[in-house]
Amino acid sequence: MTTFKTVNPKEVSTGAFHGFMLGAVAPRPIAFASTIDNEGNVNLSPFSFFNAFGANPPTLIFSPARRVRDNTTKHTLENAQATKEVVINIVNYPIVEQMSLASTEYDQGVNEFNKSGLTEEPSLLVKPPRVKEAPAAFECIVKDIIETGTEGGAGNLIVCEVVMAHFNEAILDEDGKVDPFKADLVARMGGNWYCRANGDALFEIEKPIRNKGIGVDQLPEAVRNSHVLTGNNLGKLGNVEKLPESAEVSKFSESDAIQAVRKETGDLQENLHRLAQKYLANNEVTQAWLTLLQK
Repeated sequence: MTTFKTVNPKEVSTGAFHGFMLGAVAPRPIAFASTIDNEGNVNLSPFSFFNAFGANPPTLIFSPARRVRDNTTKHTLENAQATKEVVINIVNYPIVEQMSLASTEYDQGVNEFNKSGLTEEPSLLVKPPRVKEAPAAFECIVKDIIETGTEGGAGNLIVCEVVMAHFNEAILDEDGKVDPFKADLVARMGGNWYCRANGDALFEIEKPIRNKGIGVDQLPEAVRNSHVLTGNNLGKLGNVEKLPESAEVSKFSESDAIQAVRKETGDLQENLHRLAQKYLANNEVTQAWLTLLQK
């Protein structure tokens, strides 16, 4: 039986709810923001309240929230308000420890590039430098800053328009597109945890834009209510436009795999569903359906 812990944010401390929220809303990409103040002092700091919100114009938004403990604001916010410029550098695994070090709350005027050992690279259209070691960097002008509150923990949405972008060619594939394996990006989880987007953590799901799937509601009842198949399995099965013809099902019944299942002990339907699940794990959806429709 599934049970839930229900939390009213007004009945717990801001810090406690902050922990719940960041633990559950994850992984979050990291805006490694470089800014300057009116005196030309450089600041570099990471923020995980961040994402992309449009491509025309290209728009990135991140939020340097007010500190929960004392309701003070961060240098990045103050610099963005003053100069209206920021560079959002993307973080990958080779620089994640240096990025974390840059999050230290150094005094105003301290250059986190120096503290973290990262290299300032001049930008082309804005004054703040970009991180040379970053796999990608976006030079931005600040279009708006939206304050979501005035108490500790409140967000300040810095709406940025990208005016120039830089991509390390080492992360591009042969077609000039970003290769997720080469990019080796990281994301923020709750507490001290991060997520590395590489290896077995990466997987593909074909977008359902080339066809209109029949949907889970149209699956045969025995399949829809299977004790073996998972929700992900049903979602993949529901993304076909039509079920195989009876002649295909009949022909597949002669295959070695189906003949082997029929010789197994136990419930035939359950065994067929387990075989179909193996096909689905290999993205062999047609074979999975031909298995599920056996009688």
